[in-house]
Amino acid sequence: MNRSEHIFAQYVRILGRGKRGSRSLNREEAFSAMRMILNDEVEPVQLGAFLMLLRVKEESPEELAGFVDAARASLPQVPSCAPNNIDLDWSSYAGKRRQLPWFILAALLLAENGTTVLMHGTAGQRDNRIYTPEVMRRFGIADCESLEVAVEQIKSNNIAFISLEHFSPKLKQIMALRNLLGLRSPINTLLRILNPLGAPHLMQGTFHPGYRPIHQQAALHLKQAHMAVFKGEGGECERNPDSDCEVFSVHHGDASEERWPAIFKTRHLKDESMDANRLLQVWHGEADDEYGVAAVIGTTAIALRMMSRAATPEAAMDQAKAMWEKRNRAQYPRSPMEP
Repeated sequence: MNRSEHIFAQYVRILGRGKRGSRSLNREEAFSAMRMILNDEVEPVQLGAFLMLLRVKEESPEELAGFVDAARASLPQVPSCAPNNIDLDWSSYAGKRRQLPWFILAALLLAENGTTVLMHGTAGQRDNRIYTPEVMRRFGIADCESLEVAVEQIKSNNIAFISLEHFSPKLKQIMALRNLLGLRSPINTLLRILNPLGAPHLMQGTFHPGYRPIHQQAALHLKQAHMAVFKGEGGECERNPDSDCEVFSVHHGDASEERWPAIFKTRHLKDESMDANRLLQVWHGEADDEYGVAAVIGTTAIALRMMSRAATPEAAMDQAKAMWEKRNRAQYPRSPMEP
């Protein structure tokens, strides 16, 4: 390396040498590159080039594992979070524009039945989507100000939500570069597998099916105990009941795939109203939504299967349906709350 060359230039060069000369970063290189980025040790032009070269190439599982290593090392430590305090990590960064975020009801249903859940995400900058922080507020669940507060909230209610900016402002800042670059970046991929509190079970949804094996292999590199990733509706961790769903899983170092058949034979139309208050109404039993209830039950079933609480997809579906029918309909505010 030239002595006058910026130290980060080596990582841009590895990715950008062309079809024959370029290669993926190994895990150690990915860790070092992301650590420099998170420590503000790179120039803006370098960051943009690095992110877009990765976007064109697509992240390798090793690169993704190295990025996660660096991101986790940058997070605040939470002394009050003992191992296995949190059962399930649930990331939510895509937002919904065709169907309501029914996956939130699935997470609430799991929490009501004893699963401790950390959900993390952020509000986006595209006005045509509904994002998780808004919906959680409608259910009376506040956005935690820190991971420490989230742990305490989980101890009380089995579930907590925290926005990305409250535990990693730098990752939020980089994610927001989408408006400048015009494309999502590897940060969006990293956040889905970040698992900031080290939960043994990890639920992930992707928009592009090709990322399922990447996340699966990255989970193996990271020694994630249990993980399920599938093509989710709108890119969120939500089963689309109108389509077959192939779930890529990891269990203690073993990778597997399992196909779940579509629940409906015909596809449902786009939800034109996208009224988030209907989520509350359906939970309370004041309204019905065939698609939404099926999405809740189907998503809950995938989580139950991944957590080894059901021996087959069919058994998981039966268990999730029973949980839904027995839910505490009076648990959340009956009057719609302002977002």
